[in-house]
Amino acid sequence: MYDFFYYSHTIIGDIMFYRYEIQNYNGEEVLYLYLDMKYEFSKELNYSNDMEMTKRAHNFIVSNKIPFKGNKIFLIVDGIVVKVLKDTELDYNSTISNEEYNPDRLMISIQLEDQALCEITLKEYLLSLLFSYYDESINEEVYKAICVLFHGYLYQLIQENKVIDSKFSFGSFQPLSYYQALYSNYPIILNKFSQIINSVQGIFLRYQEQPILPFLHYSNDGKTFSNKEYPYLSSVKSIWDLASPYYLTIRDYSYSDMQKILGFSITSNSKIIVQNHNTSNILVDSHPYTFSEFQELFHLNSSTFYFIIYKDYIRIITKGLGNSYGLSIFGANEIAKNGANYIQILSYYFPKTKIFKHIKETI
Repeated sequence: MYDFFYYSHTIIGDIMFYRYEIQNYNGEEVLYLYLDMKYEFSKELNYSNDMEMTKRAHNFIVSNKIPFKGNKIFLIVDGIVVKVLKDTELDYNSTISNEEYNPDRLMISIQLEDQALCEITLKEYLLSLLFSYYDESINEEVYKAICVLFHGYLYQLIQENKVIDSKFSFGSFQPLSYYQALYSNYPIILNKFSQIINSVQGIFLRYQEQPILPFLHYSNDGKTFSNKEYPYLSSVKSIWDLASPYYLTIRDYSYSDMQKILGFSITSNSKIIVQNHNTSNILVDSHPYTFSEFQELFHLNSSTFYFIIYKDYIRIITKGLGNSYGLSIFGANEIAKNGANYIQILSYYFPKTKIFKHIKETI
């Protein structure tokens, strides 16, 4: 065990850290930060979300070049530990780039439907993205989670000077003028989304140091899907989705309608065989289809569906809305209602990933 002391009267906001001590306990570094009783900090210490306090402590560490490599911080008042911060939610030692991550300055190239190219700021793209998912019932923490989910992928495109299609399958782009005409309260929504984007500026989600594709969907059948092709996708329970208005969709198709869509004759005597749902094929009278192909043909809400064959028609029952990969918007919203923040939401739906914060170099 060793002790290291440094005295300072640097004030971060309304909190004064006047001393710190690093101790090596059982091979783990622990940082003790001492707070001056002259300053009001009761509100900060009562936060259920410790992100603000963690950021303040981190700023103090960086400003004073404190050689701390651990992730546990004790806040001390008058010799008593009043709060423990675990700086594991944000990996402050991982820098995404030497450049400043600023969504107001970074430019992204968009290919429009007419194949024309245009350049917009990253913030404008994120604003359009959030508008595409706008629902007044969605909690702000869910929108923050969506922004962070897209950060890494979009930032990589910018770094590689790649173009993003306006019909990008994970989030289509529309000019903000489109949403301005669509919503009478556009200025209010715009201001809200701008604040959300600013609040998570420079925060990324990564798997083994690499950005991930921003998989998200509206709702699922009670759990998300894993996929061997994308090792960062995990199957996790999302039972909140069972209450989603998109949970169940029922459509009936006459046999003549089925024939028009499939391109061959089908009757009540036809055989529909589902082989290992979501991993293999559907056989309709020996004609093979993947679940995604069948979903696209019939414009179904998701790839989780079932068949009931009647004498005069076939009923297709669909569960969920979207591909059931990654973040469930409905499920995340229910979690947020119970007090979860965007980091907890992302950690739940992407348990194999880590959240990083970009640090602007000041040297």
